[in-house]
Amino acid sequence: MNEWVNRFRAWFDGLARREKLLVSAAGGVIALSLVILLGVQPLLAARTAAEERAETAEQRLEAVRRVKQRFDEVSGRLGAVEHRIQSGQPGNLLATLQDLAQQSAVTLDSIEPRTAPASPPYRETKLQVTLGNATLPQLVRYLHLIESAPQVLSIKSLRIRLRPDDSKQLEVSFTVSSFERV
Repeated sequence: MNEWVNRFRAWFDGLARREKLLVSAAGGVIALSLVILLGVQPLLAARTAAEERAETAEQRLEAVRRVKQRFDEVSGRLGAVEHRIQSGQPGNLLATLQDLAQQSAVTLDSIEPRTAPASPPYRETKLQVTLGNATLPQLVRYLHLIESAPQVLSIKSLRIRLRPDDSKQLEVSFTVSSFERV
């Protein structure tokens, strides 16, 4: 290796002043280019990658915060529903619906039981209710009485149609569920 350095030095010493200046400038440019390519570029690339990873981490953290917030909301609503179920008055769903229909002056065409999937801590009772001849105010009152009943009741599906023979009367069918702790 020393031999190569000595040869280069001898060659360089044999150059004219102008040539030495030109070779030195070219060597400086090459050295600076190597420093930039081998030192600065990897550092800049690493910094950019770190910034991108930090931004991705921030986005993920924000997504986790949103999921946690949504979980807390749902958990709070679930707690409120569970509290309502536990503190609600147990009762016969059929009798309750018939009493509420009388209060709202609605005539029940039919009430049929529906099967409900088993959910271990709670027992769900489902009934399909059909009203063949109700006005809109009667229907609104009946549905409001169901929603505000002391027994925990939930209207699952609701279908409303105008009667073909009387546009002031409605044909209504809906499913009502009641929940009790097992």
